[in-house]
Amino acid sequence: MCGIAGFFGNGDADVLRRMTDRVRHRGPDDEGFLADPLQGAFLGQRRLSVVDIAGGHQPMSTADDAYTIVFNGEIYNFRELRRELTELGARFVSDHSDTEVLLHGYRQWGERLPHHLNGMWAFAILDRVRHRVFFSRDRFGKKPLFWSLRGDTLVFASELTSMREHPSVRGELSERALRKYFAHGFVPAPLTFFVDVNKLPAGHSLTFDLGARTARIERWWQYQPEPFETRPVDAETRWTEEFSALLDKAVARRLVADVPVGCFLSGGLDSSTVAALAIHHTGRDRLKTFSIGFEEASFDETGYARQVAAHIGADHQIETLSIQRALDILPDIAARWDEPIADSSMLPTYLLCQHARRHVTVALGGDGADELLAGYDPFRALRYARAYEKWVPKPVHRAISLLAARLPVSHRYMSFDFRAKRTLRGLDHPPHLWLPVWMSPLAPSELDQLFNAPADLDDVYSEAIDAWDSCASTDIIERTIAYYIRLYLQDDILVKVDRASMLHSLEVRAPFLDIDLVDFLRRLPADMKLRGSTSKYILRQAARPLLPSEVLTRGKQGFGVPIGRWLHEGRLQVDPMLGINPVFWRRLNEEHGRGQYDHRLALQTLLAIAPLGAAKFAGSP
Repeated sequence: MCGIAGFFGNGDADVLRRMTDRVRHRGPDDEGFLADPLQGAFLGQRRLSVVDIAGGHQPMSTADDAYTIVFNGEIYNFRELRRELTELGARFVSDHSDTEVLLHGYRQWGERLPHHLNGMWAFAILDRVRHRVFFSRDRFGKKPLFWSLRGDTLVFASELTSMREHPSVRGELSERALRKYFAHGFVPAPLTFFVDVNKLPAGHSLTFDLGARTARIERWWQYQPEPFETRPVDAETRWTEEFSALLDKAVARRLVADVPVGCFLSGGLDSSTVAALAIHHTGRDRLKTFSIGFEEASFDETGYARQVAAHIGADHQIETLSIQRALDILPDIAARWDEPIADSSMLPTYLLCQHARRHVTVALGGDGADELLAGYDPFRALRYARAYEKWVPKPVHRAISLLAARLPVSHRYMSFDFRAKRTLRGLDHPPHLWLPVWMSPLAPSELDQLFNAPADLDDVYSEAIDAWDSCASTDIIERTIAYYIRLYLQDDILVKVDRASMLHSLEVRAPFLDIDLVDFLRRLPADMKLRGSTSKYILRQAARPLLPSEVLTRGKQGFGVPIGRWLHEGRLQVDPMLGINPVFWRRLNEEHGRGQYDHRLALQTLLAIAPLGAAKFAGSP
């Protein structure tokens, strides 16, 4: 695991070193540079040594110096690819470096290389034969890649702060990105907060022609459901067995490392299943597991985590996130988070990664299961939304919404009033806007107030609308899965985990995002994911031999934080003057403090974005 940075064009070795120093936390074990002023090629890397510690130094070049790579990530099928490439004539120098596999793979397959990979990655390959640079990002966007092309100079890096060390990156804040941020709680790819910097989206490649100085972007993979054509008589048994085998193989692949490996263990179904499978490969009492607890009972899952750890025989470690602990770590997060996201679970994720890094260098987690297997509450709500829209007249809907607005505010985890008010808010809009409006930190009317202008919802939610409309299936569950994978997973969940883990030089791996497993799940009927009110149905069936019944039957609980209560009680405070339109933020702050409305998600957006200086973006009203 690494941090990468570089540029092609104007700049010098000092700029490269400053850029690379900015991602030092991503790779504290080693550093490497390639500076070729004659060709205008500058590549830098900071390395967290996980696989082939002795032989994985970067930048790495082929023996004939035709290709040079800087690479961030892990390729889990590198052994199979190495055997295949050896049979095709490749001659490897390292003992078992996945980086060298990428170099020989690119020589063999060119721009089709990503199709052969199972893993997480962001890399840049300098191709001296074709006089170009080839960039690629993994299917789900686990590893970040920012880039900018101004004039004749292309700049890239793992983080925005690294990008801003290059003189060609101006760093002017984008009003369009800011509007999307307040609508989503994150900035969807390919946008960033800065006008002249982009994210390379998940499942995309970028080719930069060193002669013409032009960039070409191509999407090489996108999640699409492709259901099985027939359903066998014993389908449930066969599919559960195949799912179990694929998940077990995905876990085994992610245990391969030359450093200590552990597991996150919340006590929920996803991480518990991963930990239970990992035990089968590591042996009892050899696997360390980690979880975070809360003083507020409705948010705390540590009782379940202890139960699972005792059941499977793991060495379990628990840390507690109190309000004081949150206040202690917030300044560090604010200073180092790089690109803000308004997800309060960044606090326990940060603490979890810090805690785990004291014991291991690699941790396995359950990311991706909720998105792929319909685990979130909106999946169930959507099943009834179409009937509600069809049978409930608009005047009756408005009356119901007014009644719901009078429900007393509760700051318990996923309280009834929170879910009811958000669901009804979404139903004010057409179906392709239900999900983004439900999940939006600010309602469309609040976006109008914040920016003193009507919000263009088709633009604000354009990425969400595209994910919904371009899904190959008309099934509402499959469309919701596509939305969560293409948007929420890429730009919130995986960003949060990547930032929190890399700030502590910890590598986190996600077995549920193994491409062999995902290709199977893409073909699985929706009722094997959500059956009635039972989410993640096939996972529950597969986990029956592995976990206590209490874990199998419990409902979904996310990595929530009682931030609403902390804000209401004044234990955590937001300064309205930090954002645009202070009058708007002061009103929300006061209403939340009085318990009149629950503005926790909106206030989180302001809390997270404060370090950027949101009042100074281009074209601010």
